[in-house]
Amino acid sequence: MYRGVTQLGGHPSSLPVMLSVLLIGAGFLLFIGLWTPIAGAVAVLVETLKMFVLPHDWWIYVLLGTLSGALALLGPGVWSIDARLFGWKRVDIRDRQSRPRTPSEH
Repeated sequence: MYRGVTQLGGHPSSLPVMLSVLLIGAGFLLFIGLWTPIAGAVAVLVETLKMFVLPHDWWIYVLLGTLSGALALLGPGVWSIDARLFGWKRVDIRDRQSRPRTPSEH
């Protein structure tokens, strides 16, 4: 959100301003934990576009895009609005030794 707000005043053309507004919205949604996968994907797309539209300092766009992608793939946290509305999903990976064997595996 901070990067989007600071870049609003620096560019007179409409495309960087639109990208900054999208980034602020996606950052806010990620911050409160609402529509986390969608907001993370939007942030990744915006950061990728900004790498090509604003070619200076592109490593920060790579970093922020990677972090947004990781948040989109990990999903919302326990205290997010998504977890309150849809339930928090937890994936338990069981050990191979703990599952019962079928007769064909003996």
